Amino acid sequence: MSISNSVIATDGAPAVPRRKVTVLSKRQRKIRNALVAYSFIAPNFLGFAVFTLGPILFAFALAFMHWDGSNAITFAGLDNFWRLFEDKAFTAAFWNTIIYTVASVPATLLCALGLAVLLNQKIAGRNFFRTAMFFPYVASLVAVAVVWNMIFNPEMGPVNMILYTLGLDPKNMPGWAADRHWAMVTVILFGIWKNMGYYMVIYLAGLQGINAELYEAADLDGANSWQKFIHVTVPQLGPTTFFVTVMLTIQSFKVFDQIYMITQGGPGTSTLVLVYHIYNEAFISWDLGYSSMISLVLFFLVLAVTVFQFRRQREDEA
Repeated sequence: MSISNSVIATDGAPAVPRRKVTVLSKRQRKIRNALVAYSFIAPNFLGFAVFTLGPILFAFALAFMHWDGSNAITFAGLDNFWRLFEDKAFTAAFWNTIIYTVASVPATLLCALGLAVLLNQKIAGRNFFRTAMFFPYVASLVAVAVVWNMIFNPEMGPVNMILYTLGLDPKNMPGWAADRHWAMVTVILFGIWKNMGYYMVIYLAGLQGINAELYEAADLDGANSWQKFIHVTVPQLGPTTFFVTVMLTIQSFKVFDQIYMITQGGPGTSTLVLVYHIYNEAFISWDLGYSSMISLVLFFLVLAVTVFQFRRQREDEA
């Protein structure tokens, strides 16, 4: 609705034009507010659509194609899917990914929680130790991996030197990254050490959000430190633990960088994981259709695990 210009005049006074006043309807205001909101979202959404959503959809379609990156794309149907069951490297990568996830997620969670509880106390040098624990997460992966390989060198590394000093027979020394029986252990230890500082910070935030009156009530009931931890700290950190578990699980399923820097999937296929297998098939063998099918399997695997975790969380809250 609008009010047009009109002239207001009084006797003996010049005419004064009246300003045009526009009154927007409720629907027009909603549309205007929506356009303003979408204008803020649009730049980020366009970047997401072009660089993330588009490639994901293309990869889903490519999973049912044959393509080497240079020749024409041809339809493959389910050939790439049936090939998964004949690929021993895929089977090894699938189970190695499961092993890495099952071992690293709870270990990292427990280490992060333990560090957070310890460094939440009033101890000397608390800020220094918090920084030191967080440093591996932000440090250069290349530099950290080189140092890690030096520390766990089977012949002259400090770890094996300490084990030798403690009386371990040199013949029984772990080969770490050079031994197919110890390579996965090395990668898991590296992942725990590198990531626990980041999740420690998240747990610290959760600990500082717990109401101190709960601990005071527990003290009045005669609870000791362990009982307060089990019956107060752990339940209050439930949402934080759920978030950390989900994030760690997703991160573990898509582990790649530390595998690439430390073992390159070896020795043999002892540390080959799904993302590294995708990399090999896509950029070493240039079988982009088959690598996309492995990516599709990984996507649904992560989706299934995440949905399961959310359902369990809802059941626990119910």
